Amino acid sequence: MTYSGETAGPPGPAADGTAGPRDGRTWDSALSAEEFAAVKGVGFEPTGQVLGTAVFNIGYSGVWGCPGAWSPADGTKAASSAWRPSFAPLMTTMYTARRLALSRAVAECRALGGDGIVGVRLRIGAFPAGGLEFTALGTAVRAHSRIRPRQPFTSHLNGQDFAKLVHSGWVPTGLAFGIALATRHDDWRTPGPSSWTAGNQEIDGYTLLINHVRHEAREQLALDASKHGGDGIVVDDVTLRVWERDCPTIGSTRDLSAEAVFVGTSIARFDRAERPPGPRPLTIMRLERER
Repeated sequence: MTYSGETAGPPGPAADGTAGPRDGRTWDSALSAEEFAAVKGVGFEPTGQVLGTAVFNIGYSGVWGCPGAWSPADGTKAASSAWRPSFAPLMTTMYTARRLALSRAVAECRALGGDGIVGVRLRIGAFPAGGLEFTALGTAVRAHSRIRPRQPFTSHLNGQDFAKLVHSGWVPTGLAFGIALATRHDDWRTPGPSSWTAGNQEIDGYTLLINHVRHEAREQLALDASKHGGDGIVVDDVTLRVWERDCPTIGSTRDLSAEAVFVGTSIARFDRAERPPGPRPLTIMRLERER
């Protein structure tokens, strides 16, 4: 996210004196009274509630057979600890659905003359007629400033957290996602030959699978944030989903799948001035009358 004419401190009055919708209509928002006050305190006004939605059929994943079920080793069969990266079609759909819903909320923000969306909430739920509904809901805001972003920002931060961010010299640049999916074949070798008789101990195969998807999701989150021009990420939500199914090619065995999703807001420094580390010093104003 790029700002032109960057300056320190909260935005000042706009040149045209307007902040809300230019057609003069009454705006609505998803902000609480405290959030509204916080947003106004850093020079922004709500312009309206925005919504973006997309319904997708989620079915084909690209996975077939038992991923990594068996691998030849000197002519014998051995359990494989590898997982096949064959979720590409499903991964593409999961990213596309979220981004499409978010882009439609951004389009509404532009139509309201907003500079960004605060308090974005992403929701995924079953659609009555089939498929999944992806929804992005938030409040569009407009700055009292001549300094404007080239495109509207998106952020999960609520009004108070958004105000704290701006006060600290940072601005949100965009909502970022990190998604990873993986499957490994889970036969009797996964827990280890003696795990069921040796008492309490770690199941290495499960640990490796979970670590893999979480690590991959974090990397994808960082890549997505960098595309928004962010210097860092404020993470909002981390979810992990694990499920299993019977292996279609080998009887009495199963496949274990895991999905990790990271959501956060990419942020960039607004005040480019060099400043020593630590909090800003308070401004002291003399109260006695000048002589």
